Amino acid sequence: MLPQRHMQEVGAKIPDQWAEGEAPIQSVPTQWLETFGDPQLSHLVESALANNYELKAAAARVDAAIAQARIDGSGRWPQFFFTADHEQIQIREAGFGSSRFGVFEALFGLSWELDVWGRIRDFQQAAVQEADASKADYYGARLSLAARVAQSYFELAEAKLQAAVVEQSIKDRTIIVNLVRGRFQRGLERGLDLRLALTDLANAEAQLKQARNRIQTITRQLEILLGRYPAGNEMSVSALLQLPAGIAAGLPSELLERRPDVVAAFDRLQAADFRTASSKKLRLPRITLTASGGTRSSELAELIDPKAAAWNVFAGLMQPLFTGGRIQGEIFRSQARAEEMLNFYKNTALNAFREVEQALAAEEWLRQEEASLKKAVEQTESSRRLAVYSYRNNLIDILTLLDSYRSTLNAQSAHLSVSRQLLSNRINLYLALGGNV
Repeated sequence: MLPQRHMQEVGAKIPDQWAEGEAPIQSVPTQWLETFGDPQLSHLVESALANNYELKAAAARVDAAIAQARIDGSGRWPQFFFTADHEQIQIREAGFGSSRFGVFEALFGLSWELDVWGRIRDFQQAAVQEADASKADYYGARLSLAARVAQSYFELAEAKLQAAVVEQSIKDRTIIVNLVRGRFQRGLERGLDLRLALTDLANAEAQLKQARNRIQTITRQLEILLGRYPAGNEMSVSALLQLPAGIAAGLPSELLERRPDVVAAFDRLQAADFRTASSKKLRLPRITLTASGGTRSSELAELIDPKAAAWNVFAGLMQPLFTGGRIQGEIFRSQARAEEMLNFYKNTALNAFREVEQALAAEEWLRQEEASLKKAVEQTESSRRLAVYSYRNNLIDILTLLDSYRSTLNAQSAHLSVSRQLLSNRINLYLALGGNV
């Protein structure tokens, strides 16, 4: 008898609702890509799903697994073989020359193991479960690919915005350099102050080169996901999207039936159970039917004459008595494999819960961080304007002024980064929940 497996048995008690987030909602949004409301993003994901080579490889693995299931189940049916031959024979006789004649031969063979105990059926069912696991892997690969494309899309938007922020900072610092240079030429500033302003401007220009390098790196990574040559062509991405409204996380117990990786792990566990059952039945007797026959004649017409055919049928029973420990070793190996798959399933399920809880918690913390950084941007911009006014009136030195520009740039950069992390985390949450594209 096969073990009674249940997806809810994950080695830990499943709570009635998520520890993070709001009260449980019974449904999870489908087609999460549409929640962003960006046609360009939807088009890129659709293109990746149609052209990505990793996904095509995953689809081929599904086809191979289905074919393997057919192969493993072929033993349940009679195996019929037919052979047709023609042979030229020459006979030499002393003093009488030689004679030559041809012989036609048609032979057939049939063998069939009666699957009385269901050994072959269990072996085939294990392959069917493996094929189901491959299908779940494929759907998981689709979700992962869509998530990677969306996250790369957001990273590219952030990189472009980061470059734009640095470009504006360079323009502002160029104005400061010109101001300091003019004061220096009039003898109102030291040479050191001009050097510090020029150094600060050069550092900003280096940051811009770094930002542009990041743009081309992300662009090429995105092109690979889309199945295109990584030419680094310009993509029309210019702004970060607004974070969609809060989503329904559903009940924790529903996650086990929705996550492709959890479903695949459970299918492989069941496949291991079927293989264990099949290996145990190796100890039982096998009943086989064998038939063979055919005709042999020098005349081709006689091959189709039923009276010329000779055939025989055998029925046999084979009971393993001593195999040197091979069968017992096969049973132990199958049982160990089933135990491995059981623990792998439990670990996969617990990690699925962790990913959801982690994404739910991260969204709350990232929201708070984004709000704080938004205030920081406003404060640094105000302080920068005050610093420029104070410097023009000789109330502060050049270091304080340059520090205000660096603070503004750092705050703007950090705010863009967290805004992008919020979007990426939302993708992680969709992926963790197993929502469809």
